[in-house]
Amino acid sequence: MAQFQARPYDATAGLAIDAGLRAHMNSVYTTMSVGMLVTAGVSWAVGTSPALLMTFINPANGHLNILGWIITFLPLVMVMAFSAALPRLSVGAAQLFFYVYAAAMGLSLSFIFAIYTGASIFTTFLATAAAFAGLSLYGYTTKKNLSGMGSFLMMGLVGIMVAMIANIFLASSALQFAISVIGVLIFAGLTVYDTQAIKGEYVANARAGNEEWMAKSAIMGALRLYLDFINMFTFLLQFMGDRR
Repeated sequence: MAQFQARPYDATAGLAIDAGLRAHMNSVYTTMSVGMLVTAGVSWAVGTSPALLMTFINPANGHLNILGWIITFLPLVMVMAFSAALPRLSVGAAQLFFYVYAAAMGLSLSFIFAIYTGASIFTTFLATAAAFAGLSLYGYTTKKNLSGMGSFLMMGLVGIMVAMIANIFLASSALQFAISVIGVLIFAGLTVYDTQAIKGEYVANARAGNEEWMAKSAIMGALRLYLDFINMFTFLLQFMGDRR
């Protein structure tokens, strides 16, 4: 009798988790999409204004000035600070921090409008959005365990970062092309991996009843997928974008 009575309970719990998971993923994608709109708006507003762009450039040599270097590295500093501070932040503060971070990313990306044509930026964005949607859908629906991809992709990411630093001194166009292609593949893989990881983490914590974690995890999940999208877009732009 005990086994017979346990089945309706388990089924009800499973249905509750499924409904909660759909709501959780909708929250992740919605938060990410708003962040993308903030980034796109700030990037376009600054990047299409020569007067604003010149505030970040030294007119004597055409290179970045101190303010330009600050906005270039600001997103990296902010994302590390966000990850460290998230456990102590309220849900509202975490969401606000994410949107401020998205605006900072928009500032750092504003220079693409001075390098590439607006049409090619838009085309690359659409291509990235289509690829991201398909990859994230696969990560959400696949029954295959992708946990083994994580360490492999992180090693590839470290390798890409080392190659990018080396190419600052080498200035090799062939190496830059290879970095762009491999970078697209790595962040395509991370999109699939992160989507499944976000799903799995929700299910594990929903069963444990960790409501505080679930509220904040939607924002952290949005950040993870946002970074996958942004990096895939910038790497694609390097060989799909038409230079001015």
